Amino acid sequence: MSEAEDGRPEGSGGSGVRAGGTAGPVRSGATDGEQDAIIAALTPVIDGIAATLGSFCEVVIHDFRRPEHSIVALAGSVTGRGPGGSMSEIGMQLLARGDHARDELNYLTRTQDGKMVKSSTMVLRDSGGAVFGALCVNLDITAVKQAHALIGEIAGVGVSPAAVPTTTFGDDIGAVLDAIVDEHQLRQNKPWSQLGRAERLQLFRDLDRRGVFAVRGAVQQVAARLGISRASAYNYLSAARSAADDDAELPDGTA
Repeated sequence: MSEAEDGRPEGSGGSGVRAGGTAGPVRSGATDGEQDAIIAALTPVIDGIAATLGSFCEVVIHDFRRPEHSIVALAGSVTGRGPGGSMSEIGMQLLARGDHARDELNYLTRTQDGKMVKSSTMVLRDSGGAVFGALCVNLDITAVKQAHALIGEIAGVGVSPAAVPTTTFGDDIGAVLDAIVDEHQLRQNKPWSQLGRAERLQLFRDLDRRGVFAVRGAVQQVAARLGISRASAYNYLSAARSAADDDAELPDGTA
């Protein structure tokens, strides 16, 4: 599949969990068999991690070779997903970075149902350095944050909570994509038809930076969500990637 079809960049490098724990340049010839073996070796490990950290922990193995159903193993329950479920926005960003992806450690997000989640996502690499998945640890720290706030109030040193982005976790990749597009629409506070050309270009640029178009079929789904044609969506994506400034030429006809 071409880059225009799924938006996946090419590259190498980055940190992560490697087969055999070794580092080195990307080499061709890595097989699916080796990647399958790494996933198989990690699968029993996640049960031990979840058991050690307790009922507020969830450990997930993602296989980026099947992004629409990337969860191949899961222990614990924090985000409400199961095997066969999809990746979140963080996973999409790693997928879009390809072999340039790096570990994302100790970041905070908030689920749509209000849980505060502390997470670490560690990329999986084969012996050739190719990124093919991720091992994720999610901790529900909602109760901890509430206790922290309560203690602060009692002590008279209340702490203003920092803004934490809301992340969509779900078994359906389509729902995750829709949530990202809707979030951008709400931020603009006006429908697509009322956006100026610079705003439309910026919307596609932001979606691309968040890894949305690394998922197969995302362009068509974004087009449907915005109420525009697939051809117009491809044209806007191309313009967003090549434009140096807001004066870049945009495609005609965006109904």
